Amino acid sequence: MSGFVDPVVLSGDRWVRLEPLTAEHAPEIAAAAADVRPLWFTSAPTTESAQEWIDGRLAVQHPDTGLTFVVRARDGAVVGSSSYCHVDPPNRRLEIGYTWYRQSVRRSGVNTECKLLMLGHAFDRLGCVAVEFRTHFFNSTSRAAIERLGAKRDGILRSHQLLPDGSRRDTVVYSILDGEWPSVRNNLNFRLDR
Repeated sequence: MSGFVDPVVLSGDRWVRLEPLTAEHAPEIAAAAADVRPLWFTSAPTTESAQEWIDGRLAVQHPDTGLTFVVRARDGAVVGSSSYCHVDPPNRRLEIGYTWYRQSVRRSGVNTECKLLMLGHAFDRLGCVAVEFRTHFFNSTSRAAIERLGAKRDGILRSHQLLPDGSRRDTVVYSILDGEWPSVRNNLNFRLDR
């Protein structure tokens, strides 16, 4: 395959290695999902829905539309996932989303290094001019994590999506621009070195 987001392995020196999701990751995704607390305003697989989640992510995985990574910790265990999505090759933009982690690695350096690797690849290798992040208005934990990365809030898309339970999602949109990337990279490396 050849496209904008071709499958690639991204390796950090501190916390994580990111591998493109494959069907063979099913047992590891199911095991990691056992340590994920379900929240009404976001979606992550459960042990029971892991195969359905994998099938859904693989269905939209294509070099010009998206790429889902499994996040593997230093000890070799899969601890979560994050994706390039809403890829827009002509405009050199993409979103990083569909991120979830085991409870046991939250508030560690896992998300910071994961996003450092994904942002670095997007800006330094793919030549993106902007990378977006989107989250539910009520997901205050996700909003705080996105802001800690250095993303700036662009706005709120009100009643942006209908959720399975019939409620409406107000989506908060953030972005990092290519001109901001050097400062954001420095900040993420500083956070990892502490």
